[in-house]
Amino acid sequence: MNKFFGHLHTILKHRHLVIKNASHCGIFFHALKHDLSKFSPKEFFPSVKYFVGVHSPVYEQRLANNYYSSICQHHTKRNPHHWEYWTDFFKGAIVVKTMPYKYAMEYVCDMLSASKVYDPKNFKRETTLNYFLERSPYYYMSNATREFVKWSLTRYRDFAFKGLKKKDTLAKYKEITSIYPDVEVITSLHTRLGNDKEVE
Repeated sequence: MNKFFGHLHTILKHRHLVIKNASHCGIFFHALKHDLSKFSPKEFFPSVKYFVGVHSPVYEQRLANNYYSSICQHHTKRNPHHWEYWTDFFKGAIVVKTMPYKYAMEYVCDMLSASKVYDPKNFKRETTLNYFLERSPYYYMSNATREFVKWSLTRYRDFAFKGLKKKDTLAKYKEITSIYPDVEVITSLHTRLGNDKEVE
């Protein structure tokens, strides 16, 4: 399978699984527009170039371009289910806004799908939670978004999609967002350069 068809197959499989996941979580119609920007020329053709099949082409593009990814820039600023979409910059600080419920749930469905599509043989119910716990300290998320995503992935680990019914996740989202501010300002930035494990 060449890179063109390999990448096309991967993003179609991923998108279909996200929609399937979303149907379990009560956001089926919302998920129908998931990742459509991946089919735009600015994302699709660079992704074909860096396609390897075991992780996102974004990772390979970062390695080849001193960590900068035009794919990621184009994708995350057009898809509100990514935490990067909800970041802003002001006077040297990063301003983060809490993801609205439907996008936070789409993000959960997205991560579950990516974990399964890229490594189906090793996928277990705890896989995505472990991935998130390892990498999320380097994500610029609001505390409410972080806590809700962690709670949702923990529920999936413990109960599969039975633990992610909309009435339960929406109630938990409202509970968590009532505790934390909707917008937070981060003034202390992480530095993580070199040959250590790259966040994919």
